[in-house]
Amino acid sequence: MTENEITGDILDASIKLHRRFGAGLLESVYETLLEIELKKRGHKVERQKSISFEYEGVAIDNAFRLDMLVDDKVIVELKSTEKMSPVFAKQLKTYLAITNRQVGVVVNFGMSTLKEGYLRFVNNFSEPPL
Repeated sequence: MTENEITGDILDASIKLHRRFGAGLLESVYETLLEIELKKRGHKVERQKSISFEYEGVAIDNAFRLDMLVDDKVIVELKSTEKMSPVFAKQLKTYLAITNRQVGVVVNFGMSTLKEGYLRFVNNFSEPPL
């Protein structure tokens, strides 16, 4: 599948979950539910994937954890907060750069509508919210 198809499934599954459960669950619960939905759609999902990288010849082991990596292509950063913060985008952009991935999404289930809580980034360019 292409990154566009994968992010389409992530968005569709996220909308389904947000409509069903609303904005009141913990991030870890949404993570589990989203994993279930994506696996039902045939995706490979890695949760809390530890990432290491190298800086000037020095290995930085377990530098951070991705909330989710889907099909080894798309990074998913999950949140469950009442407001979007600019740090969410900065965090995702850094993860994309360090892992050399092209596409990532922020899904904030804590917003009153998922339209307000979904951001997609492609090649360091953000797309406007839905």
